[in-house]
Parts: sequence; structure tokens; C-alpha cells
Amino acid sequence: MNQESIGEVNAMPDYKTPLRDIRFVRDELLGYAAHYQSLPGCTEATSDVVSAILEEGAKFCENVIAPLNRIGDLEGCTWSADGVTTPTGFKEAYRQYVEGGWPSLAHETEYGGQGLPESLAMTVNEMLATASWAWSMYPGLSHGAMSTLHAHGTPEQKAAYLSKLVSGQWTGTMCLTEAHCGSDLGLLRTKAVPQADGSYRIEGTKIFISAGEHDMAENIVHIVLARLPDAPAGTKGISLFIVPKFLPGTDDGLGERNAVNCGSLEHKMGIHGNATCVLNFDGATGFLIGPPNKGLNCMFTFMNVARLGTAMQGLAHAELAFQGAIRYARERLQMRSLSGPKAPDKPADPIIVHPDVRRMLLTMKAFAEGNRALFYYAAKLVDVVQHSQDEAQCEQADSLLAFITPIAKAFMTETGFEAANHGVQVFGGHGYIAEHGMEQNVRDSRISCLYEGTTGIQSLDLLGRKVLMSQGELLKGFTKVVHKFCQANESDAVLKEFIEPLARLNKEWGESTMKIGMAAMQDREEVGAAAVDYLMYSGYICLAYFWADMARVAAGKLAAGTAEEGFYKAKLQTARFYYQRILPRTRAHLEAMLSGADSLMDMAEADFSLGY
Repeated sequence: MNQESIGEVNAMPDYKTPLRDIRFVRDELLGYAAHYQSLPGCTEATSDVVSAILEEGAKFCENVIAPLNRIGDLEGCTWSADGVTTPTGFKEAYRQYVEGGWPSLAHETEYGGQGLPESLAMTVNEMLATASWAWSMYPGLSHGAMSTLHAHGTPEQKAAYLSKLVSGQWTGTMCLTEAHCGSDLGLLRTKAVPQADGSYRIEGTKIFISAGEHDMAENIVHIVLARLPDAPAGTKGISLFIVPKFLPGTDDGLGERNAVNCGSLEHKMGIHGNATCVLNFDGATGFLIGPPNKGLNCMFTFMNVARLGTAMQGLAHAELAFQGAIRYARERLQMRSLSGPKAPDKPADPIIVHPDVRRMLLTMKAFAEGNRALFYYAAKLVDVVQHSQDEAQCEQADSLLAFITPIAKAFMTETGFEAANHGVQVFGGHGYIAEHGMEQNVRDSRISCLYEGTTGIQSLDLLGRKVLMSQGELLKGFTKVVHKFCQANESDAVLKEFIEPLARLNKEWGESTMKIGMAAMQDREEVGAAAVDYLMYSGYICLAYFWADMARVAAGKLAAGTAEEGFYKAKLQTARFYYQRILPRTRAHLEAMLSGADSLMDMAEADFSLGY
């Protein structure tokens, strides 16, 4: 790097892990200690063990990963015919990550894992993601590959791949998209031809493959969608294959190089430190995973993990934006407060005194902390689904998780992107230049609303598949949680300002859903017309529930007396800000989603271009 680039790196703000808020959500709001002790296989996650892991994870992320964030953006990845080289420091940081045992945290001991709960690994992953999203994607994609192998692989496949993936010695990817089909996977053309030895010859090209080629691990295991020769058309004719960069060899080593290569790197708006590849499968050897023509069903194991991982990206960018903006707002002097000088000994007041700056800071804080509660709630459900031996409890958690996942993915990434933009705005012109990292945060965050299914696709999944196709049962599962919460706290005078509007919205949620469902019976386009507004409306209500619950905990601590009065007062004040300044957005979304499809669908296609 040149001298100017080094200066830019040194000017980047430090990432500080929000351990106090992480502990508040996990321990005080969601009761993780009792949660772990109630589940088979999670009891070793004692408070002492969890605290030590979080402390060490915070140190690793702050001292090793965070300094790579700007370096990755400046250098990017380098392609050559021999492979892809990652930015300075990435490979060494990954070596430390593997040596520290971080990849194996939540995986089964049978394959070398530490057997700790998935929610604990998800908490550590939040730290990694905020420190450097581009770096965190390299190990992050492996989790979905492991989940798919664990759920659908044969014993032989698990033996060949899982221990290496669990240790971090190998990494994994998901290979879905092709240039002509995007998210419409029914159109994919990659072929899988059966071979005499039981393997398959994979021919085709995949695009947008995150971490598809790199120099950080000795092997990369690609999970690939392809068609068998006799496959039916559409999504019913897709199968799933394991295609490693190097075939497994004898004596636990590497075999021959497979015929899968990175044809090029995508030139992207952001996440420059992660290699987003065009992968060419030129007769590569692959192995069927799961039943023939059921690949999309198997891939949903991967996709659901990936969707929650992307939801976490929205949280990460909101947190990073807030951390940078709050430091700057306290130091930057500009103008005087309208109610009189707040720093009379200085030539101007710090900008944090101005109402509009506070509006942006509180919006970032409300989204970061509210989305953390939503994400950790979903993580808790993952634990129950994975470990509970109570069939009814597991079924309930699985239904709640199915409902929450598209909301978490789309709402958290949309609000994370909004928060990232507020980060730039707080800095003013200084936010638009590179040295403070705010513009990188915006660029890096933009992809989160696109991959693993766009906001529109998540919205169709929520409204069409999860709500209307279940005849409202999945929605009722969550509205019952909110209803019971409101009932339990309706007599609390301190919480009245939160409980009453939340109860009204919860009732309205069901009523408005029924209206959309009735309209959709007459015209299917009503579902697509309402979907995005419905999802955002739902997301704001979800966060209203979590902010009301956080207000409950904070009010209780303040009433009992606490040495952390400032922390808990800030929780109450942020909850009040959310209810008064952000929750009213539901009014606009409600009107839009009930307005019908006509204003969208009436215009003739040719008329869109009139006036040119």
C-alpha cells in the first residue's frame, strides 16, 4: 500500500465489542443461562464458560480482525491463473482463528467440534461480522455447508468432509446462481452426468460465489446445484452435489486437483476483501448429496442458515455505524445549540447536542440493539430445534423460526443499510470520504439486501408461503407470544406507553393479514403487491415487542436500585424513541399494503418508457 492508503487505514475508528449490551440481551432479556441448562447437550455452556468465550472472542475481533477491515477494502483480492490471493493479513488471521478453535465451537464432538450451543457461536459471529464482514464471510460460508452435510450426507461423506470443515482446515461454499437465472433456480443449466464409479461429472458455470476461491485454507468444498440428464424441468429437477477443489486423498490428505476453477473475480461495490467468484466446473468430479431431484429441498438447510447469517450482517453494519457516529458526534464542534451554548469554553458545541444528529444516533442505536434482541431470540429458537427432546417444544420453536427468518433477513438488512447511511450523514462531508470508514460501511452493507434472496423474495416467502399458505397459523404463533406479554404487563403503569400501542398493533396485524388474504383470493397479484410493505410492517412490530420487553427489564432494574442507572435509563429512553419516532412508520406501510395491486399493475408495459 502507498503512504496515503496507510494513512487511511490508521484513521479508521476502532471497533469495540458491545459486551455489556450482548450480556444484557442474552442474560437479562432472554435468560440464556437457564435456557442452556434446560437443553440436552447445552449444559456445558455454563456462565463461566460463556463469559470466557465472549471475552476472548471480543479480544480476537478487536485486535486481530478489525484492523483488517479497511485493508481488505483498499487491497481487495487478486486473481491469477494459479488462484486467488486475499488481502494482507487475512491468511494469518485465519490461521489464528483456526488455532484458537473458533470454527469448531458449536459442532459435534464426533467430528472434532466442541459441542457448544449454536447460539453461542452466533454471538461470536456477530463480533466477527462487525469487526470485518468481508473477512468473516470466509469461515461463515462453511457453517451452511456443514449443516447441509450433517443433515443430508451419507456416513462416508460426513467422514470425508466434516472433521476438516469443523476444524477450519477446509472451508465451504454454496453454488446456486447462474448468469441467466439469478434467484429463479428453476432455470439453472449446470449438468451432472453419472459416471461408472458412482460419481458425477459436473459441467457449468456459477456466478457470485462468495469465498469461492482463496488462499486461506488448503481445500474448499463447494455445495453445488445441478441437473441430472433425465431431470424434469423447473425446480423439481434440481439435485445437490459435493464438489471439492481437491478430491479427498488417502491417509487423511489431499488428492488430485478437481476441474473447478475461478474464471474471474466480480468487480463489486463493496466487500472487496472477500473473493466473489465466477466458478467454472469443467467436468469436475462431484458426489450426489441427498436424493436425486431433491436438491432444492436439501439446499434449504444451507439457505436457512445463510439467511440468519445475512440478518446478522444488518445488525453488524448498524452497530459499526453507531460506534463510528457516536464517537464523531461527541468530538466534532459545529454551531451552537438552539437553546444556548452547551460548551461555552469551546468555539462551538459538539454536534451531539443538535436534535437532528440525535435523531440519527438514536435511530442507529434503536436498530442495532433492537435487531440484536431479534437475532438472539432467533438463535435461541435454533438451539431448541437442534437440542430439545420435547416434540411439542421443538415443533413450536421450528414454526416460530420459520416465521421469524424472512423477517430477520430482510428487515435487519434494510434497517442496517439505513443505519449505515445515517453513519455517513452524521459525519457530513467527512462521511463521504474514505478515511473514517462510514462510506465503506454503506458499500459493504448494500449487498445484504440482495444475496440469500432479495427483500422482495423474503417478503413473498413471509406473506405467501409462511402466513397465507399456513392460513395464518405461523403468524398466530408469534402474535400469541406478544399477546401473552401484553396481558402479563397491562397493569404496569411504567410500561403503559409501550404495552397499549403494542397490543393495538398486534391485533391490527392479524386483521390486516386477513384483509390481504381475502383480496388475494380474488387476485393473486395482491400478494406480491403487498409483500414488502407487509414484511417491513411486521418487522417494526417485532422490534416494538423486543423494545417493550427491554423496557420492562430496564424499569425493573431501576426500581430495584442499580449501580448502572445510566445504562438502564438509556434502554428506557431508546424504547421511548423507538415507539414515538420509528414505530409510526407502520402507518404508511399499512396504508400501502392495503391499497391494492391496481396502482402497480394497471399501467401497460409499453407505457413505462413513454417520454423518452
